[in-house]
Amino acid sequence: MLYAKPRIPLFLAILFHITGVIGILFTPYKDWFINNTPITLLLMGVLLAASQERLEKGFVGFFLLAFATGMVTEMIGVNTGILFGNYTYGRVMGPKLMGVPFLIGMNWFVIVFCCGSLMQQLNKVMLAKYEAPIPRAIIKWSVVIDGAVMATFFDWLMEPVAIQLGFWTWEGGAIPMLNYACWFVISAILLAIQQQLKIKAQNHFAVHLLIIQALFFLSLRIFL
Repeated sequence: MLYAKPRIPLFLAILFHITGVIGILFTPYKDWFINNTPITLLLMGVLLAASQERLEKGFVGFFLLAFATGMVTEMIGVNTGILFGNYTYGRVMGPKLMGVPFLIGMNWFVIVFCCGSLMQQLNKVMLAKYEAPIPRAIIKWSVVIDGAVMATFFDWLMEPVAIQLGFWTWEGGAIPMLNYACWFVISAILLAIQQQLKIKAQNHFAVHLLIIQALFFLSLRIFL
């Protein structure tokens, strides 16, 4: 059984991200910490899956869909510039397929799933406070739209740091608005599918991981 108690993944996530911030900002081993970023990203994906109370078909199906969608859309972006804009990936992110690191597919899954999980759990809290029933359609679209906004904001937070660390580079050095528009649309589509698969908000680590990663990139964005 893969299910791990929330304390273990949470401890590892905090440990790896705090160590990463300290290593990148305050030690002479900055390059070593940057080059081992793929290990951290892969570990977080594994911990996220291990924290799911039930590895139901919907969860596995969504992982495969999000991974494939992230890879395909990014391959279109990298090779044509039609999606996201004109950019290229560096060597830090590991092995690639048609110019896109495999870890990018994992990253799409982690970000979208965590944003969806957070919005589902926030909705549960809000529903508990209202006596009048809220239509299911409103709840569903709240998760989709608000989750997509959150995923897009996360990308905005991450972009300057990722560029400085050599994860990827943009042609001309400017991040186009097309990038954020594509992030919103693709995230919204994936979140809508996640709602259709009816994956329960049972992964509390997903919310913690999103906050930890956001603080990680915020710290580096401020001090790097």
